[in-house]
Amino acid sequence: MLIDLHTHSTESDGTDTPAGLVTTAVAAGLDAIAITDHDTTAGWAEAERAVRELGSGFRLVPGAELSCSCPDGNGRTVTVHLLAYLFDPESPALMREQSRLRAERRERLREMARRMAADGFPVDPDRIMAELPTDSPGGRPHLGRALVESGVVDSVDEAFARYLGSSGGYYLPRTDTPVHRAIEMINEAGGATVLAHPFATKRGPTVSPEVVAELAERGLAGIEIDHPDHDEPTRERLRALAAELSLIPTGSSDYHGTNKTIRIGQETTPAESLERIVARCTGSKVVG
Repeated sequence: MLIDLHTHSTESDGTDTPAGLVTTAVAAGLDAIAITDHDTTAGWAEAERAVRELGSGFRLVPGAELSCSCPDGNGRTVTVHLLAYLFDPESPALMREQSRLRAERRERLREMARRMAADGFPVDPDRIMAELPTDSPGGRPHLGRALVESGVVDSVDEAFARYLGSSGGYYLPRTDTPVHRAIEMINEAGGATVLAHPFATKRGPTVSPEVVAELAERGLAGIEIDHPDHDEPTRERLRALAAELSLIPTGSSDYHGTNKTIRIGQETTPAESLERIVARCTGSKVVG
């Protein structure tokens, strides 16, 4: 089976609609995907309808990607991402936190766009916000696409490198969920958490193996090993760490449509790992 447990739709910062994400996955020969938009479950219903209409045995794992603050093991705090699977989307604590995060992301996007427009960049903050789906958190890729469309840059990656990344002049910080609280909320909502691209140093500072061990003690279920931002030596370190800590090993593309050059299914998860995740979860069910 070919399984990709980390994909994004237009409900956060991808370019495929939730239904289009399913269509893309089927066309690529995949057997299952997880929809893991940032801080929202708004795409679940559309993706689920698309899977049911297929009637082909394709499987959809409802999920989300959560941005979290975490000690790095060296006295600093860094951002980590948790992939949350098969949780109850109506869990009150989780709904409150996702609502807060979406509101903050949208305001952050508007302010970054406003500052760029004030400096003469050909972007329209009101248009960018108006084009967001109602429950979408929005994000820097939306501003990056506006810069591509206006001819300022050639790609979203270039927009991040020049303007929107943490070293760019228009970057604004955000307040993420403390990682221990995020793991707790997802577990209470009947779901399971996997630490996304944990040693992807090209993305910025990462956590130490000791921190991963501590997160495992707090209820983390797995770690994403096979990811486009992990080279082979990094993957070997993570496989050993997963075995040592009895964490579920996963692999995923982190697909964002045309916002990135990564193709869906570029990295995959073993079927056994998906079944281990499913066995832990009571909040929602795999569709298909």
